Amino acid sequence: MPKTETPHYPRHLILGGALMSGLLMALALHMLGQSVGLDLGGLWRNDSGSFMPASAALAWWLVATGGFAGGYFTARLMNHAVAGQIPPKLRQFLIVVLVLVLAAAGQAASAPSAVPTASGVIAGLATLLLGAAMAFCGAYFALRKV
Repeated sequence: MPKTETPHYPRHLILGGALMSGLLMALALHMLGQSVGLDLGGLWRNDSGSFMPASAALAWWLVATGGFAGGYFTARLMNHAVAGQIPPKLRQFLIVVLVLVLAAAGQAASAPSAVPTASGVIAGLATLLLGAAMAFCGAYFALRKV
């Protein structure tokens, strides 16, 4: 009897899916962080003295970690899903968690912002770039282990 090989998604498909998922996770954490006072734009303000506020540093780390973890775990899950190694209950749980995080981020984003518009746009663009870079790194490391 011939041995059947486990199918695999194409690498570029996994990389693209993980990149988008990590980017969405980074943006969601950025929006949720802003609602609790963690502002990426605190880095560019001059009114807080010569030191960078700890909340700005924490916001940068939160976005970077969220992007990396989102990219890494999405790539790992996509790799295991094609082989049928993810139980349906776990898959449904992960989908519910992702929907709840994105819904909370949407609610936080719809609230009025105390951040000036220009600073908010720059912080949003920085979040996009940082989230995309970290999601790519996470997905790359996940695929490299396979």
